[in-house]
Amino acid sequence: MHPAIRVTNLAKRFRLGSRVRGGLNLTEQFASALSLFRDQSAPSETDFWALKDVSFEVQRGEVLGIIGRNGAGKSTLLKILSRIMEPTEGRAELRGRVGSLLEVGTGFHPELTGRENIYLNGSVLGMTRREIARSFDAIVSFAGVEQFLDMPVKRYSSGMYVRLGFAVAAHLEPEIMIVDEVLAVGDAEFQGRCLGKLREVSAGGRTVLFVSHNMTAVQNLCSRAIVLAGGKVVLDGKPTDAVRSYLTQRGDLAAEWLDSRPQSSRRVTFKAVRVRSADGAVAPTLVPDQPFTIELEYEVTAPASCQIAFRLNREEQTVLTTGDADADRVYCRTRQPGRYVARVKFPAHLLAPGRYHLLVAANQVGDQGHDLLESVLDFEVSAIGSLQQIEGRLGVVMPLLEWSEEAVG
Repeated sequence: MHPAIRVTNLAKRFRLGSRVRGGLNLTEQFASALSLFRDQSAPSETDFWALKDVSFEVQRGEVLGIIGRNGAGKSTLLKILSRIMEPTEGRAELRGRVGSLLEVGTGFHPELTGRENIYLNGSVLGMTRREIARSFDAIVSFAGVEQFLDMPVKRYSSGMYVRLGFAVAAHLEPEIMIVDEVLAVGDAEFQGRCLGKLREVSAGGRTVLFVSHNMTAVQNLCSRAIVLAGGKVVLDGKPTDAVRSYLTQRGDLAAEWLDSRPQSSRRVTFKAVRVRSADGAVAPTLVPDQPFTIELEYEVTAPASCQIAFRLNREEQTVLTTGDADADRVYCRTRQPGRYVARVKFPAHLLAPGRYHLLVAANQVGDQGHDLLESVLDFEVSAIGSLQQIEGRLGVVMPLLEWSEEAVG
């Protein structure tokens, strides 16, 4: 059986810094004249590859999630698949009618009414007027725009646009449905109905490409997912594996600190601090259902008596403090010169989802010769798979505690 979608060595190049010739206004003409005095040997254009060597297949009836950080190439890929944009290299083959919802108002003519746009979209998909009429009432009911149906859509709110756009794309029965993050515009109730409709669509044998930053939706809806980074596919597999890969790409968090400070006279100096996930990888984002480890690497240059400790904060709240003296209740112990690594293992299902900051210290009362690092790391515990996501549970810690019950009367 032929796949519904086959993408082979797809690439898209943009020229940055290129200027359109002719038709310049007065300000642009002045800027152009000034450019004559600049260094003409510098290149005026730069090639940027939004996609490079992307290949994958999607079978009929499959729901494929596409995830990645902003700028990873997701929107460019969908525009090529929707025939809005031509690739620079490679091929994208799609078998069947394609319904796309890439951004608010995709495929709508702003001067036409909601009613007219429903028929326009159906015609673009190759449907007859009778086929469109058969789905018309279901579209209007799903979108909830009955009283605005004969109003030009340019007067619709963004939420109304999205509801009608999704209803049209879902009910006019394209063989391939492409849905971008635009669903985030809708409220929670509408998003739930959309996800239910997408399940219904895929169960009917139609193919769905689903792009979202909602990792829970990707895991619940998709049968497979690919992760894009830097315009390339870095993982193609199970949604859970794809989500974990995506979470480790978070660039606004730091899971490793390496000492680059000038040499000092401290007897105990931290050289590295790391957060490691259950598989040992340095990971800025952790999933709650697996253990993780905080690792403190330090150097002792002369015999010293101290405690290695850290404090974990969430926003302005202290979650916990701990030190290597916890087990034997001895505040400080003597350390000989050398390099050491201290590790603290956290069990699964301990911390609630959120962003955490780490303060580490080598403590000794009245001694300023040891090391202190404030907010040295920022890491995140994801909501995916947590009790907060499943049950809406509150608290800074969310351990899975052991319960027992017996009849007493």
